[in-house]
Order: sequence, then structure tokens, then C-alpha cells
Amino acid sequence: MKCTLYGRLCNKCEMLEDHLSQAATALDIDYELERITETIDILTAGIMHTPALLIDDEIVVEGKVASFSELKKLLMSSQHR
Repeated sequence: MKCTLYGRLCNKCEMLEDHLSQAATALDIDYELERITETIDILTAGIMHTPALLIDDEIVVEGKVASFSELKKLLMSSQHR
């Protein structure tokens, strides 16, 4: 599973990354994480609010820190696509 985290590595971005890691570990899911931090790259991707998270190229979180339980649900639903 490919995950892409968009943001300037602020506290919210770090929290989102941490919650993602915890959720993936709890579900025993392997994932590859790419971090996009450059403003031009974020805007080019169509992201208007950070932090943002894409799972397999679909925006699943934008402009907030998703909780551990929200990310577990998102990861489970992404696995079944």
C-alpha cells in the first residue's frame, strides 16, 4: 500500500504520520510512505489544506489530523478495493 503525506513537517503532520504508523501496525499492514514537503509540489497535487494523506493516490484526509481509529477504518477500506 502506498501512502503519501503532504505537509511541511509541522506538529500536525508528525501526529498524522504517527497515527498512520500505529494504525498500520495494529492491522499488520505494510505500507510505503512518501513525504511531500515542498509548497509547489503540494499545490500541484491539488492539496489546499495540510496535513493531507493519500492512500493509493486517493485523498483520504485533508486539513486535519485523523485519529488512530479513523485511519484504521481508512486502511481497512483501502485494503478491500
